[in-house]
Amino acid sequence: MAHNQEPAAKTRIVKFNGQDFHSLRDHCLSRGLLFEDETFPAETSSIGVQLLQGKNLSSLKWYRPQDLLEGKSEPHFILEGASRFDIQQGEAGDCWFLAALGSLTQNPEHLQKILMDQSFDHQYAGIFRFRFWQCGQWVEVVVDDRLPVINKKYLFVHPLSNNQEFWPCLLEKAYAKFHGSYLHLHYGYLPDALVDLTGGVVTSIDLHSSTSDLVMMVKTAAMAGSLMTCATPAGPTGEALSMENGLVSQHAYTVTGAEQVQYRRGWEDLIRLWNPWGNTEWRGRWRDGSSEWQETHDKRKSQLYENKDDGEFWMSCHDFQENFSCLYICNRFPINLDHKNRLHERWSQMMFKNRVIPGNTAEGLQKDTQYIFSVPESLEGNNVIVSFNVMPQNLKAENEKFPLNFHVFKVDPQFQHFRERLPSTFFSQFRNAGQGIATKTKCNLTKCFTLRPGTYVVVASAYREAVEFLLRIFLKIPDNDRNLGSNFNLRTLKASLPENDSEQRMFYRYAWQGLDIDATQLQSLLNQEFLKGSPGDTFSLDECRSIVALMDLKVNGRLDQEEFSRLWRRLVCCQRVFQNTQNNSGVFLSSDLWKAVKDTDFLAGISINKELLDLMALRYSDSSGRVSFPSLVCFLMRLEGTAKTFRNLSKDGKGLYLTKMEWMNLVMYN
Repeated sequence: MAHNQEPAAKTRIVKFNGQDFHSLRDHCLSRGLLFEDETFPAETSSIGVQLLQGKNLSSLKWYRPQDLLEGKSEPHFILEGASRFDIQQGEAGDCWFLAALGSLTQNPEHLQKILMDQSFDHQYAGIFRFRFWQCGQWVEVVVDDRLPVINKKYLFVHPLSNNQEFWPCLLEKAYAKFHGSYLHLHYGYLPDALVDLTGGVVTSIDLHSSTSDLVMMVKTAAMAGSLMTCATPAGPTGEALSMENGLVSQHAYTVTGAEQVQYRRGWEDLIRLWNPWGNTEWRGRWRDGSSEWQETHDKRKSQLYENKDDGEFWMSCHDFQENFSCLYICNRFPINLDHKNRLHERWSQMMFKNRVIPGNTAEGLQKDTQYIFSVPESLEGNNVIVSFNVMPQNLKAENEKFPLNFHVFKVDPQFQHFRERLPSTFFSQFRNAGQGIATKTKCNLTKCFTLRPGTYVVVASAYREAVEFLLRIFLKIPDNDRNLGSNFNLRTLKASLPENDSEQRMFYRYAWQGLDIDATQLQSLLNQEFLKGSPGDTFSLDECRSIVALMDLKVNGRLDQEEFSRLWRRLVCCQRVFQNTQNNSGVFLSSDLWKAVKDTDFLAGISINKELLDLMALRYSDSSGRVSFPSLVCFLMRLEGTAKTFRNLSKDGKGLYLTKMEWMNLVMYN
């Protein structure tokens, strides 16, 4: 166990500055006002004086989109879907944020969690809201829609003239407010933006040393729903400047695709990038309009290539690796590709929020925080990833140094009986910390380790002041745990779970951002965590859809952590019933369904007749009369749901009246 550990609870929505969107919007609507945000005022302080140097400040105005368009067209929040091509960078050096955002647009489901449903038509009050991830929780930021302009020219991200979509401008404003001002977006770190937009973990690939097939690497990561970005190194001036080859120095790009294309008598590996400027493209081989595109006879040419000045371009993988040094891949779990570009998809995760007390771990002072974990098996490559995220409020503008440090030590047997905290004698001068590959940014510090089996401790300390942080420890699970054996074996489920143990960790492992899980994620969870057996003994997707529908109180097709906890308790009960009812050969027969109903705690007071029991035997058993554990779970939970629904809808307990649509809604979903 970790010392003073506080695993992160259910991911919740935090209101930035205590501002509630619905209250503020309803207040404005009831009074016929347009929202003006006093916490991020339409003043130079919200921009930053350095970004306004050399500009005529008397011409600085803040206008709403309707006023900027002067009635010539109507503003839209989103028109025909959000796209990276809706984004055009302004005068802030926030390409690091916009490149990450450009990648997020390729994943509409996750982009929607940031943007939500908003418009300039329905209940418009000049107020919009967006969500960003911060140390294990989503933070909702509200802004008014006044945008800074000088001589009616946009200072920052601006909409394209042909569609007038304002979601990128307003999202950028919310992110500026989230960080303090537009100036605070002027130069930053790609991994920080990727984490803020997803809550994922970033894996960095060294393009100079990687021997992997780059095309397959990008394709495999894209199939896993990853965000991908890269950046050019700084030039002599340290500014973002266009170079002769068309690339921009010290500039972030979105990786939007990769392909092998037929060229002459062979194949050429290509990668596609997008520039957040919305223009300025690569001028080398495979550029737009190049002889390479004219010569290729690849049948996919018309689908892959379009000669447009929209900031997107192809280049050869060789040129990509010559001009870029690192590829950033962000996903909810580490994307660790082996030499064959196979995904190591299974990771367990431990998540902790805490405060670190300043201290020096080398001297073993009682001013550090310790987290103990175990590596059960030896695996090739990086098998442990330790990631710290700190609250931006802990950072000082004058100090770019990450405010905490940590080491990972192996705990030898003589110290393993210390479950709460290792004594100072553990930290001797002869004890070396594990060496990991580190990626450090302003708000994130991640290290990848290759560790042998054993017990380890993460020891973290702050340099000066106390630091609020989120710690995530990712442990790779052996591939053979995923292979289903020939003999059915239900893993033990604890009927009484200690706080912060399997249930919560399991939910975090499979839920996107810890918010909720859908039927596909539930299927993976049940089959990979609970069951081993032939395919007929595992939970099917249809069974998981049924379970979600039965437990889904919000009727949104997903289970949040509270709903999952209710499901967990029922699984524990079903497991006990299944094991206690099996015959001597370990088989559960349909003739024992009556006993299962009788012994199931959550079916107390519910009874069924023989006619229904016979029908259920036909429905849930195979041709030999055998009932699998997934079938038993579905039967018992459906019986509970059906009985409770009748009890809730019936006025006299004998019958009920439903309209046609009520009946169809009830039986078609639940």
